Parts: sequence; C-alpha cells; structure tokens
Amino acid sequence: MDIASHIDHTLLKATATRQEIARLCEEARQFRFAAVCVPPVYVKMAHELLAGSGVATATVIGFPFGYSAATTKLAEAKQAVMDGADELDMVICLAALKSGDWDALKEEISLITDYLHGQKKVLKLIIESGILTEQEIIRCCQLYRQYEVQYLKTSTGYAAQGASVEAVRLMRANLPAHIRIKASGGIRTFDFAQKLLAAGADRLGCSSSVKIMAEANGAERTMDLHTS
Repeated sequence: MDIASHIDHTLLKATATRQEIARLCEEARQFRFAAVCVPPVYVKMAHELLAGSGVATATVIGFPFGYSAATTKLAEAKQAVMDGADELDMVICLAALKSGDWDALKEEISLITDYLHGQKKVLKLIIESGILTEQEIIRCCQLYRQYEVQYLKTSTGYAAQGASVEAVRLMRANLPAHIRIKASGGIRTFDFAQKLLAAGADRLGCSSSVKIMAEANGAERTMDLHTS
C-alpha cells in the first residue's frame, strides 16, 4: 500500500518554529506525502519550500474551536489562498451545531464555498466527530453534501477523542462518493492508519507520519520475507 500518498504531514502546535516547518517540508518531499498541513503564518514559507515537489500546502481555518465569525473565516481563507495554500481545513461552527442552529452553518459554508468556487482549491470541513452524536454526524453529511466540499474531516486533534474507525464508516455510509474523508487526531501507528483507510478514509492527518512510514516499510520487508 502506498500509504504516503494518503498522508497530510502535520504540525499545528502553537509553538511550531520555522526550523520545524522546514524539517516538515523536507520530510514531505522525501516521503512524497500528499500534503503538509501548517499554521496559517507558515503557509507562504511552506509553499515556497515545496515548489515543484508535488506536495500540496494545506492550512487551517477557524482552528481549533470553529467559533470564529464566518466573515473572519472568510478573511482567513482569502489570506491563506493569497499566501499559496492549495488546501484549506476549516473547522465548522461547532457552537452553532450544538445549539441546533443549522441555518448559521448553511450561511457559513455558503460564504466560504461562494468564495472558493472555481479556484481549484481543496476544502476540508472539520466536524469534530469525537464530540458529536451519530445523528449529528449524519446530519453534517446531509448538509455538506449539498456544497462544493471535497472532504469531510473527522477531527482537529484538540478534542478528547480524535479519529475513529466507527466515525469514518458512518461518514462514508452517508456521503456521496465524490466527497472524500480525512481522518485525523491520534493516528500514531501504521496499523491504525490501515484500519482507517480500510474503513473509507482517503487522507490521514498525522504528526507521526515518519514513524508510520518506518512501520509501513518494516511491514513490507516482513511480507517480502514471508513470500520469498
């Protein structure tokens, strides 16, 4: 399995340094990950370091709690695109969701997708599945399938529970095929990464990407020994 092509190599801690972002981008080039996901302040730097590599530059919007005003998220998105972001991972307004204010969620997603329409950028919506009920996850799928969204993403990595196989399966069962799934939060082993992909995830947000690749390569060598 070419697991590297499914990984968004991620560093989103508040204290991330330029040196750490440079190393992240170098590792992404080396392993040919799908993307790096970096704080907004480092988008321009990552975009420049990854030029010509085939690795996309992703960043976060309304991160990690999602309760920024929709117009603030729009301003963040515009700045990220101006700085060279290819992919935007936006946290939905979880406060609105938990209040049952689905009209506010519709207004928010309409504002963002109207801006991104035709720009060939990838939008990943973070629904924070670990703090949602099954019915809330299903309703998110029903809402966002109506918009120009490329991915629904399980988690920020900041909630008590991150990605789960069960959430990915539930999302896959309730989304059309053209909307893919990104699992993130707590993905630290090759075994768990494989299970999430098997459940229907297409991308994996990982800060343990290099460790996962080492485990994947070890598993590959073991398989080769058994079949030779």
